[in-house]
Amino acid sequence: MKKLLYPETIVWSELAKRPVKDLQELEPTIRSIFKLVQEQGDEALYQLAEKYDGKRPDALLATPEELAAAENEVSAELKAAILQAYSNIQLFHLQQAEQMPVVETMPGVNCWRKSVAIEKVGLYIPGGTAPLFSTLLMLGIPAKIAGCKQIVLCTPPSKEGTIHPAIRYTAALLGIETIVKAGGAQAVAAMAFGTESVPAVSKIFGPGNQYVTMAKQMVTQLGVAIDMPAGPSEVLVMADETADPAFVAADLLSQAEHGPDSQVVLLSTSETIVDQVIAEIEKQLQELPREAVAAQALDNSMAIVLEDAQQMLDYSNLYAPEHLILAIKDLQTIANGVVNAGSVFLGNYTPEAAGDYASGTNHTLPTNGYARAYSGVSLDSFVKKITFQHITTEGLQNIGRTIEVMAEAEGLQAHKNAVSIRLKKL
Repeated sequence: MKKLLYPETIVWSELAKRPVKDLQELEPTIRSIFKLVQEQGDEALYQLAEKYDGKRPDALLATPEELAAAENEVSAELKAAILQAYSNIQLFHLQQAEQMPVVETMPGVNCWRKSVAIEKVGLYIPGGTAPLFSTLLMLGIPAKIAGCKQIVLCTPPSKEGTIHPAIRYTAALLGIETIVKAGGAQAVAAMAFGTESVPAVSKIFGPGNQYVTMAKQMVTQLGVAIDMPAGPSEVLVMADETADPAFVAADLLSQAEHGPDSQVVLLSTSETIVDQVIAEIEKQLQELPREAVAAQALDNSMAIVLEDAQQMLDYSNLYAPEHLILAIKDLQTIANGVVNAGSVFLGNYTPEAAGDYASGTNHTLPTNGYARAYSGVSLDSFVKKITFQHITTEGLQNIGRTIEVMAEAEGLQAHKNAVSIRLKKL
């Protein structure tokens, strides 16, 4: 982990750049996968599973019996944890429901907006070295609350052709019935185009490897929406002399273990704190099963000593982190100044892992600086906002001349006539 002391603000933009790979080189391979899935449907998914996973699955869809079996394959302790997380996530997302009143903008002119669920959504859930059943909760719960009529879940099976029991248990808990044993770009293609077994969806959610990331970006050019542009996971921690170095090190490592291309950043006003955190990282790293992965991520990472809390805030807002942890004294003042971040964690006893699993907020968040313009997944991600209006005869008399003048000024005579022809009848 590189240590930088008081860098000039002129170089901050360069420091804030992520070590992101150019995914364009993957495009030809993904286009060929898209073409195969479009032409051969289910058979393409079988062939690609055999090619990339080394085994042709017996069936593409998980059976009700497989889902039911998960009840006995997941420990009682894990089931209790999943249920608690489910409860917290559901409670938080239920509060996001919006009911807008009818607004009379002028007498006789009534306007309102209604949230309508996206009918068909697809959820991609990684199932390899880290089967992310927590992400299934984060995506499946708001999809259910929104009222999406069809939810398609794609997740790569093991070499034995099975889906991780915790993913099956969580899917059953959510009432998701269409569970496809497919991963990679071919899973994205199946959800985008549809096959004999996989319904086509209107929007695709979920994280994945570089092929999944690129495939999601490519389907947006073909009329299918995605949750957001996504990249490697990241965290930025602000720490001053009130921070616990062991806590900070643990938070940094919790993101570093996601993948070798993850990035973690430490900002501090104290070189002593930075040195203590780095020492703790070296100590804790040796105890991690994913030590090699985390070590590679640390090579992409940095600790920066800055002059004061305001500089830390300014750098953080420039960086726009996916996760932001404030392990500092003046929490509320700095928190109020945050304008670019996916999710913020306040205080020494608020680990980022709480948001990843069970506190209630969503962990599907913008990375790679996209927090400057994107929000994380929420209930809004699964609905469309449709506006309605109803104009009475009184309303048209009140607003009609305004429309006629504006339409005429733009040279759009038919627009003006659509109002004038009605006014003449009144």
